[in-house]
Amino acid sequence: MSVEALISEADFKLSMRHLAGAVSVITVGDGQHRTGFTATSVSSLSAELPSVIVSVNRASSSWPALQRYGCFCVNVLAADQQQVAQSFAGLDGRKGAERYGDAGWYRLKTGAAALENALTVLDCKLETAFHYNSHAILVGHVCAMEIRQGIGPLLYWRGGYHELPAEVDQKGLAKALGQ
Repeated sequence: MSVEALISEADFKLSMRHLAGAVSVITVGDGQHRTGFTATSVSSLSAELPSVIVSVNRASSSWPALQRYGCFCVNVLAADQQQVAQSFAGLDGRKGAERYGDAGWYRLKTGAAALENALTVLDCKLETAFHYNSHAILVGHVCAMEIRQGIGPLLYWRGGYHELPAEVDQKGLAKALGQ
């Protein structure tokens, strides 16, 4: 029997919940065609040509919008923005443009929605998308960005949200994460 057959989808998902990740909301579209999703699958790709990688399920409502508009904004959430994460994850039942209702938004270079008071926003032009099974791996060229100082990130770890203070030492980190 192969190793691949021994790993179930449920076990893999459980294993991945042990990776602590910054919570981001990826926004795309315009007007009533706005949509977006919550992601922890965001990573820097290159500083030489500032770019990021984002993973998206191609069955999501965001995938057609990404193909249509060719741009998106990575909104890295601050510790006090858990409600935004939950809304864009679909946990409150809202879809599409309805998800934008509880927060303030503005536009940078590409026109994708940037979240007011996010930890950082990365306004991206979609350079390419690689398909892998159910998902697409997006490569976005960062066209504009803004950074907010003095607040910690919102993290996702072990199936739940956690706040990390802006200034924390090792002992404080363990306490912040409930260890």
